Amino acid sequence: MRIKRFAVLATTLLLVTLGLGVAARAADQHSGTWKMNAAKSTYSPGPAAKSVIVRIDSDENDFKVNATGTDGDGNPTHVEYSAKFDGKDYPITGVPGADTVSLKRIDSNTVESTIKGAGQVTMTVRSTVSKDGNTRTSVFKGKDARGRDVNNVVVYDKQ
Repeated sequence: MRIKRFAVLATTLLLVTLGLGVAARAADQHSGTWKMNAAKSTYSPGPAAKSVIVRIDSDENDFKVNATGTDGDGNPTHVEYSAKFDGKDYPITGVPGADTVSLKRIDSNTVESTIKGAGQVTMTVRSTVSKDGNTRTSVFKGKDARGRDVNNVVVYDKQ
């Protein structure tokens, strides 16, 4: 009888532990669809993007981004990458003058991306999700493809 109770208890604990692991994995703050809030965003230099929708699939190890939009001149944009939080360089597409990105998780709400072109850092992006999980703010610092200083603050609302 004790062996049977132990087996039931062990099975229950295993299922609860697995369930918590899946819940924690699915609960990453950055995951989801984010829409740029143009009224709250600032671009230097401009012109500001007209629209951006960012889709993120993230967990404790991986970060996948697919962003589409329209730039300030009315041209379509598409940025895409898939990387791990290991500091290694991974391919990125759609960023003029850049070919790789590396990631660092600062805490559960903050991710820092280092974007490089030909091995040289061109931009760092620090993205933080608000405590309520409804707003994501990305601060871009570096140089654009023309060599101009960039200091953009882009605010996104969770969709």
